[in-house]
Amino acid sequence: MPAARGQGQWALGYREPLNANEQSKKDSSPLTVKQRILDIYSQRGFDSIDGGDLRGRFRWYGLYTQRAEGIAGGKTAILEPEELEAPFFMLRVRIDGGRLTSEQLRTVGEIATEFGRDVADVTDRQNIQLHWIRIEDMPVIWERLEAVGLSTTEACGDCPRVIIGCPLAGVAADEVLDASGAIRDVAARYIGDPAFANLPRKFKTSISGCVQHCTNHEINDIAFVGVQHPSLGPGYDLWVGGGLSTNPKLGVRLGAFVQPDQVAEVWAGVTGIFRDYGYRRSRMHARLKFLMADWGPAVFRQKLESADYLGYALPDGPEAPPTDDRDHVGVHQQSDSKVYVGTVARAGRTSGLQLQSVAELASTYGSGLVSTTAQQGLIVLGVAPEDAEKVVSELEAQDLRARPSRFRRGMLACTGLEFCKLAIVETKARSVDLYTELEKRLPDFDEPITINVNGCPNSCARFQTGDIGLKGSIVEGVEGFQIHLGGSLGTDSGFGRKSRGLKVTADNTVDYVEKLLRTYLDHRLPGERFATWARRADEDLLR
Repeated sequence: MPAARGQGQWALGYREPLNANEQSKKDSSPLTVKQRILDIYSQRGFDSIDGGDLRGRFRWYGLYTQRAEGIAGGKTAILEPEELEAPFFMLRVRIDGGRLTSEQLRTVGEIATEFGRDVADVTDRQNIQLHWIRIEDMPVIWERLEAVGLSTTEACGDCPRVIIGCPLAGVAADEVLDASGAIRDVAARYIGDPAFANLPRKFKTSISGCVQHCTNHEINDIAFVGVQHPSLGPGYDLWVGGGLSTNPKLGVRLGAFVQPDQVAEVWAGVTGIFRDYGYRRSRMHARLKFLMADWGPAVFRQKLESADYLGYALPDGPEAPPTDDRDHVGVHQQSDSKVYVGTVARAGRTSGLQLQSVAELASTYGSGLVSTTAQQGLIVLGVAPEDAEKVVSELEAQDLRARPSRFRRGMLACTGLEFCKLAIVETKARSVDLYTELEKRLPDFDEPITINVNGCPNSCARFQTGDIGLKGSIVEGVEGFQIHLGGSLGTDSGFGRKSRGLKVTADNTVDYVEKLLRTYLDHRLPGERFATWARRADEDLLR
């Protein structure tokens, strides 16, 4: 096991902070900032906020300063944070497992309408993100969220982020097992626990028994993947060390089988290893994936099973069979006599009023439950089959599509230049324009296709794993995209290829994608998916 001296690993005795972020966490525990917001900042206003709280510790409660209006993407890397930020916040509401009651969804929608100019986004980690939030309104927002069992605790920051899970847990007709209990257990035990509130970097978790692998386990720091053990029954295959951003890595199997009642303690073991041995010197190399790359799965498993963490050996277990199509869009049978209706929003963009309307639909025609998805969608659960078409019609009338085109179905977009201080390119409106125009130009295109639109290199919209990944960039002095092609998760997991100099301006993106898709249709082999073709195609065909 490499010692990695000087990387700030706590377990090796390196406790002195090696960068400003680590110093800030040592100066004041981020979990203490909520009380300052309640007692001081909400009373005195934005200008009273300490800089270390504003641009650091606030994240532990889901708060990021919002990008000031009118600042071009080319200024992102030039201006200081205080020059980029507006006196408003993006606020992430934490939704572990993606499941909401109608009351919870209605409350989030009402908060968005009343305090956030009626703007809301469903993120690709099943959160709902609000915008235009004022610090003065946070006490009442928290009060309303907490009254219905919701929270923003550790929605951001160097801590355990939201736990994603299959939105159909407990009702999917073909699931390996219902993971919702394990998600609740981990969240109840460890979210907000000071023992895990200061990790080297963000920490992303997936716990799912879904056979479609809709939570994309390969790109989480820790993932529990539902499998059937030949002698021990249903449980989880353990994956560790996945993540994207500027140095993408796929998670690796430890080869260990985790029984349902072991999930919480195994999660705590893996997270504890990251806390104790993770690299804290450089923020660029602080994610768990870098530790895994140095140790390898055998050494990592040995450390996990040691007396310092689990204290017992895990049995070996099988790997779940891979799958490619990972959403839950459309009308489908549940495990009972009901159906669910899965939709896609406008590249994840919705509104408070729309969320309230969906909540009402779920109460009237469904079981009173709605799920968010890792593909930025909403699912109404427990609908009587005879009411399904009525629900579909009402959702479609609000531009929540249960039977979308392939282009809209596979579109993913991050927050982008509109609100994010890191962004270089506007994403939401451009994504809508892109799928709308492709629907007109290629009306008969019916192959599975994912188009991931990212406003910067940080991969919040997973551009490396899309069939077509668009990474925000300045091209010829204007907004544009660097092109990544052939990314996929599933049967042939891998990151998209980046051809030298392959960039397009934002205004030319539709023309480029149309030409590329027509080239694919002309040159593919029978039954060949886009990602497979794009990886083998001659570069001249991709330009």
